[in-house]
Amino acid sequence: MGATTASHYCHTHKAFLFCNYTLLGAATSCVFLTLSLRLIPSPCGLLLVALHALTAVAAASACATTPASTARWHAAHMVSTVLAAIFHGAISVLAFTRTPDFLAELRSYVREEDGAVILKMVGGLGLAIFCLEWVALTVAFLLRYHAYVEGGSTTTPPQRGAPRSWAATRSSRIGHGHSKYKFKPLLPFTSGFHSLSASFYA
Repeated sequence: MGATTASHYCHTHKAFLFCNYTLLGAATSCVFLTLSLRLIPSPCGLLLVALHALTAVAAASACATTPASTARWHAAHMVSTVLAAIFHGAISVLAFTRTPDFLAELRSYVREEDGAVILKMVGGLGLAIFCLEWVALTVAFLLRYHAYVEGGSTTTPPQRGAPRSWAATRSSRIGHGHSKYKFKPLLPFTSGFHSLSASFYA
């Protein structure tokens, strides 16, 4: 049963890493595609590049650590993932529905036809990021739930007849040692007191 649980956790963690590596590649591609529209981006383009860069940084940090480590890390990962998914979904909708207006805001210096194709590629990657963010959020929840279950199972009291842990055995031995040697320093004084009392009553 333990081997099955460990195998399930390993597969879930691999899925989490795959999602974040894919997010890292897609966000990095969006950064270069946005810069190809204008090398020195406009304020709108700068915000777009910052969003993609933050998404790439978040994906890289998620690859380095797991959300099962701490509850605070899991909460931060959940909030950042939800916000990134919302913004990428909105950018994808704007890229496909209002392409000329979006290009005007980006102040692209390429041809309009080429700029529209590049912007739609950014929108397609943003849609993929939107879906991957929710998949990564679900897998992170599964990892956190598995860590919570495993942590709760380790705090259950041992049943009768179950093998004792090393700490419990060591503490029992220490307690036994204290009880064994507790009155040893008093033994010479006790024997001397008994001999003195015997000689007094003799």
